[in-house]
Amino acid sequence: MSHEHVSNTKRIWFVFGLLSVVTTVEVILGIYKPGVLEFNHFVGLNLLNWIFYILTIFKAYYIVWAFMHMEGEKSSLRWSVVSPVIFLVLYLLFILLTEGHYIYGVFKDSTIKWNF
Repeated sequence: MSHEHVSNTKRIWFVFGLLSVVTTVEVILGIYKPGVLEFNHFVGLNLLNWIFYILTIFKAYYIVWAFMHMEGEKSSLRWSVVSPVIFLVLYLLFILLTEGHYIYGVFKDSTIKWNF
């Protein structure tokens, strides 16, 4: 019983292209910072930061999906790997937004000046 070697060159180039496009969009948005996205806020952050978070999470998930071969695994294994990561990322975002807003509120109206 011999296994036939399957070339994944097309898939590798697709993943490379997709991740390159997403990274290029992030870089372009970071350079130009459109005013519509930068000065409109949603849940304590401007829309540009939300776009960066979403695109970064998409890239991280797709890297795990493609390069760690999660697409070929059973659904229960995929969820056991992905769900803790999703929970931890959302929890970290919550802590960062909550504490960042608190620190901003403390320094905004106090006599203590920004020294960082």
